[in-house]
Amino acid sequence: MARRLMHRAALAALVAGAFAAPAWADPASSASSASSASSQSIGSISGSIERSSKSSSGDRNVAEGEYRIMEVAEVAEQPGTQRLKLQAVKAAGTADDEFFLYLPQQVVEQGRLAEGGVVMARQKPYGLEFAHAKTLKGFFMALKDEWYRELQTRPVSL
Repeated sequence: MARRLMHRAALAALVAGAFAAPAWADPASSASSASSASSQSIGSISGSIERSSKSSSGDRNVAEGEYRIMEVAEVAEQPGTQRLKLQAVKAAGTADDEFFLYLPQQVVEQGRLAEGGVVMARQKPYGLEFAHAKTLKGFFMALKDEWYRELQTRPVSL
């Protein structure tokens, strides 16, 4: 029980810190609620990362490092979602050098993410942080599914 409470406290601190001063936030839009901010800059790994069809592994593991944005496309089945095709800058020559990152359109626009840009994937205990490669300012967190589930709203009965 105490371990679960510490886990929830750590998760709450992580989320609070992530939204205290988003690097891409416009001062005029910083008054938005934490709930809308969390839906725009946090997602689960299983819902945000997909291997390219060339990959045989099927896993969602992403190596830490720099990735070039090869393509930005709308996702017809998910209005308001953009799919970034990312390829490792220092490619190893395997299918795992490439993956798709699904982001809310607002994150793509506010982060000025475009074809040819370079982003950094950094491993964290709670998942993957994506940041601009030059500034290292984070714009999206792909949380491990178990961490992401902890953020879900659940009704409480008294």
